Amino acid sequence: MISGSLVFLIYFPVIFGFLGILLIASGIMDDKMEYTLGGIALFFGAGIVPFIILPPILGI
Repeated sequence: MISGSLVFLIYFPVIFGFLGILLIASGIMDDKMEYTLGGIALFFGAGIVPFIILPPILGI
């Protein structure tokens, strides 16, 4: 079960954070507020989701 939690701890936040930064940059350059807000939400979600998902997985 610990190896399955590494996906949520390492891979998802990195992928979501990277995609969030790409959306923020794309939204700012193209003047599309939806992309910018989506990127901000995805970036913050990348930081918060592990703290929400991991405690039930690890049984804490």
